[in-house]
Amino acid sequence: MGGARELLELTASLAADFLDSLDERPVFPAASLEELRAALGTPLPDDPVEPTRVVRELAEAAEPGVVGMAGGRYFGFVIGGSVPAALAADWLATAWDQNAGLYVGGPAVSVAEEVAGGWLRELLRLPETASFGFVTGCQMAHVTALAAARHRVLANAGWDVNLDGLAGAPPIAVLLGEKVHVTVPRALRLLGIGASAVVPVAADDQGRMRPDALREALARVSGPAIVCAQAGEVNTGAFDALPEIAAAGREAGAWLHLDGAFGLWAAASPRLAHLVEGAELFDSWATDAHKWLNVPYDNGVAFCADPEAHRAAMAVHADYLVHAEPGAARDQMEWNPEFSRRARGVPVYAALRSLGRSGVAELVERCCSHARRFAAELDRLEGVEVLNDVVLNQVLFRYETDERTDEVLRAVQESGEAWMSGTVWDGRKAIRISVSNWQTSDSDVDRTVGAFAAAYPTAAAPAR
Repeated sequence: MGGARELLELTASLAADFLDSLDERPVFPAASLEELRAALGTPLPDDPVEPTRVVRELAEAAEPGVVGMAGGRYFGFVIGGSVPAALAADWLATAWDQNAGLYVGGPAVSVAEEVAGGWLRELLRLPETASFGFVTGCQMAHVTALAAARHRVLANAGWDVNLDGLAGAPPIAVLLGEKVHVTVPRALRLLGIGASAVVPVAADDQGRMRPDALREALARVSGPAIVCAQAGEVNTGAFDALPEIAAAGREAGAWLHLDGAFGLWAAASPRLAHLVEGAELFDSWATDAHKWLNVPYDNGVAFCADPEAHRAAMAVHADYLVHAEPGAARDQMEWNPEFSRRARGVPVYAALRSLGRSGVAELVERCCSHARRFAAELDRLEGVEVLNDVVLNQVLFRYETDERTDEVLRAVQESGEAWMSGTVWDGRKAIRISVSNWQTSDSDVDRTVGAFAAAYPTAAAPAR
C-alpha cells in the first residue's frame, strides 16, 4: 500500500494547490476547446502507466480548463462550494468504497445516512416521520418524490401503478406555476406524465404562483391531481405563498410537492424561516445538499410525508440480495432509484457535524446578506435596473437594452473576476447572481461590483 499512500498524498497536495489558487486565478478558464482536447486527448496507451504520473499529468492537462466553482466569486447556477469537512469526508467515503445500496454493503455508511437524514429533517423543519432518500441532485429528488405522488394519487383512484403501469390509468393533472423550474416537467416526463397533463398556473411579477389562480385551476380539474410549488424561484429567489397553496391543494385532495432546491434551506435560519412557513404542510419535498449545505457533487435529498408510498415507488427486492429486516437497519435502495450507489450521506453527515445548527444558519444568512449588498451596490451603477425583491440569495438585474446586458455580462465573464449566468425575464435579457458559496466574502462582492463598473463604459463605447 506504500504506492497508494504516495499517490493519495500527491493528490491531496495537487488539490490543496488548486484550492489555494482560487482567490487569484480567473474564475472561468481561458483554455479553448481545441487546447483542452489536445492536452487530454492522448491515444489510449497499450500498456499500464504509473498512477502518480497519470494523476500528475491529468492535473497539468486539465488545470487550464477547470472552472473556479469552488471559490467565492462563482455566482452561476446556485452552486455552492465544499466546506472542508464535507470535502474530506467525501474523499474518505471514496476510499472506503462502500456500495451504499444495502445495509450489508456498508453498515456504517447506512447508519451515517440514517442519522444525517434525521438531522436534515430537524434542520429543515419537516415532519419527523417523513421518509428520505439521498439521490444525485434535485432533479432525481423530484423524480423520487413525484414517483411516490404518482403511486398515491393513482392508488386513491383505485389504480395500482406498480401492477398495471400507466396504460389505461386515470389521467393525472399536474398543476405548475408559470415560473416552475425545468427539472419538474423533466421529472414528470421521466415518470410517463406528459406535457398535456400539465395545468399552468399564473405567477406574479416575482415568479410566485398566485393562490387565486391555483384555486381556479383546481376547480377545473377532476380526478388525481398533483400541485407543485416553489420555495425559491431560480431567478428571483421568491417563495410561493405556501400556506395558501397547501390549503387549496388539501381542499381539492391533491398531492402537494415542494421544489426547495435551495430555498428550503431558509428553514435553517431563524431570521429567514418565515419564508418557508407552510412547507411542513406538504406531502413531499426536494432539495440539494450540494447547493447551500456546500457538500461535493452529487448530492440531493427527497423527503416524503407518506413513507408507504415512497417505499412502494422505489423499493426493489431480489433473492440474491441480503436485505435488512423490516423496521431494523436501513437499506437505502428502498428510498431512492439507484441500485449501486456511493455513500452520499457521509459528506452530508460531516458538513452538518462540522457546522452545527448555528453554522448552517450563519452560512445561509451570510450569503443572503451578500446578495442584499450586491443589489444595493449594483443599483448605484450607471445603467443597472434591479428587477427582484432580494428576499434570499438571488439578485436579478439588467441594463437599458438586451444588447447592452449581453455586452456587459460578456465583459465581466471574460475579465475572470467573477462568473454568473444570463437569463431571460419577462421576455428580456437579464443577469442573475446566485450567492451560495461559504467562501464568498465582502472582498468578493467588491471585486465583482468593480468588474461591472469597469465593464459598463467599455461595453457602452461605440465600435470603431
